[in-house]
Amino acid sequence: MIVLGIESSCDETAAALVNENKEILGEALLSQEEHKAFGGVVPEIAARSHLEHIDGILEQCFAKTNLSLKDVDAIAAASGPGLIGGVIVGVMTAKALSIALNKPFIAVNHLEGHALAARVSNDVEFPYLLLLVSGGHCQILVVKDVGQYERLGTTIDDAAGEAFDKVAKMLGLGYPGGPAVEKLAAAGNEKRFTLPRPLIGSNDCNLSFSGLKTAVRKIVETYSPDDNLMHADIPAQDVADICACFQYTATDCLCRKLGKAICYFKQNYPQGKHLVVSGGVAANSYLRNKLQNLAENNDLIFAAPPIRFCTDNGVMIAWAGLERFRKGYVSPLDFKPRPRWPLDANAPKAAGAGGVKA
Repeated sequence: MIVLGIESSCDETAAALVNENKEILGEALLSQEEHKAFGGVVPEIAARSHLEHIDGILEQCFAKTNLSLKDVDAIAAASGPGLIGGVIVGVMTAKALSIALNKPFIAVNHLEGHALAARVSNDVEFPYLLLLVSGGHCQILVVKDVGQYERLGTTIDDAAGEAFDKVAKMLGLGYPGGPAVEKLAAAGNEKRFTLPRPLIGSNDCNLSFSGLKTAVRKIVETYSPDDNLMHADIPAQDVADICACFQYTATDCLCRKLGKAICYFKQNYPQGKHLVVSGGVAANSYLRNKLQNLAENNDLIFAAPPIRFCTDNGVMIAWAGLERFRKGYVSPLDFKPRPRWPLDANAPKAAGAGGVKA
């Protein structure tokens, strides 16, 4: 069984071919560079870039194999959530191929692509506890099976990756900011500045990063006589210290809430063995190390996709499509792309108004 996956939900145009043996038969990816000048993704520019490059990406994907489109058993596409212009490009491309080849079309929730990505390279069995952390999403979920998710907590404002990018922008580090913050943090003193931990005392597993981001802004403003971030003159070591303190605090918030989630998970899913992290921020080595320790201290096995498959890619969509196809989940050709698509839309919520109670 071979599935072609197409990803175009944000600023990566990607395609991949994956089979049931977890072999990546071909892949291609283009990360859009046009957005760096704006310090963030511009939806209209992203959509136009997807439209311009999607055919070439598909050609590159197949060029690395001995396969043709006729060898594919199904076509999957990230069909939401995401920037709707880009999502439409990928979905319409997949539908066109489905009609032309008379092969099934599979609408994949982009978040499910991240949620199942660790299963490509790790022996992760259902159920498992998942931290899905990226530029647009931050959730703690129990992955019970393909298409079956229980959300224990989520961010009530900014996603963790969004906060990383915005802190980087304050410090003039460019976009995307996460890798730059991590690199500088390695040379910084993570205890120099005391930053707030929003919601840390709440009994649920929800998260908040807006106040943490604002606290960093106030520190940056002290280096500017007119409180204008553009005029801030911050010594290099101070920039490193700010990055280190922010990364330390954000990671601590994630780990503390995961600690509450682990208690619930072990009580309600005693057969579960894994703590998994996925999404763009899962490429952060500092966070990975902390989560590895957290898992070991709670007798769980830590798993994560390879770093190159943490950010958006075609492999995760192809694999999620394959997992869905094996269960008979095929989508109608009138499926509408979705700018919003909760991963747990059809799954029961955890106890309590804001998520699971510790």
